[in-house]
Amino acid sequence: MDDKAKADLLAKVSIFSQLSTADISDLVGLVSVKEFVKDTPVLHQMDPGDALYIIVSGKVKVSRYGEDGREIILTTLGPGDFFGEMALLDSEPRSADVTTKEDSLVLLLKRDDFIAHIRKYPSVAVAVLVEMSRRLRRADEKIGNLALLDVYGRVARVLLDISETEGVVTEKGIVIESRPTHQEIAAMIGTSRETVSRVLSDLAKDGYLTIQGKKIVIHG
Repeated sequence: MDDKAKADLLAKVSIFSQLSTADISDLVGLVSVKEFVKDTPVLHQMDPGDALYIIVSGKVKVSRYGEDGREIILTTLGPGDFFGEMALLDSEPRSADVTTKEDSLVLLLKRDDFIAHIRKYPSVAVAVLVEMSRRLRRADEKIGNLALLDVYGRVARVLLDISETEGVVTEKGIVIESRPTHQEIAAMIGTSRETVSRVLSDLAKDGYLTIQGKKIVIHG
């Protein structure tokens, strides 16, 4: 990836979007590129926080594991998203595992360079805080959904959240081209794969959605 491509990507990342072209150019020299194939761990919970990761292409899942070994998927991130900022700011170990869901290309910004950058550009520090607050609100909402919604509501909430970022509006409804697997949805909402399969089947029978392989069409 050449410097122009790096600069174009960095300019689209929320925490750097307010920087000038010259400031972005300074940042380009600090980032490195790394490729990961599908299903590869990018980082592990309790690893030292030594870099900020910015996704160029592909998709990753952020997850933790319960004492019983059950995976809990906290969120899924795609191109333009970033992760790893918490450990950089508080010097604590990583708080979750991150694993690729697809072949992925990421930019890495080392901790010392990241800290020096936010000291030089306070607007970046503010943008990081805004993004962390947004993610905290989403986490609070997810916790509330787990407590208040039944399993049908939780599955529907996951699909609606995905439709907001990946859905395409068509005459037939909102199309999600590549939905999570039943196991991944189960890990997002704290239930079993079998329960998710039953709920999706029921929602399809009731006309709320159509399932076509990996594709789902949500009807209005």
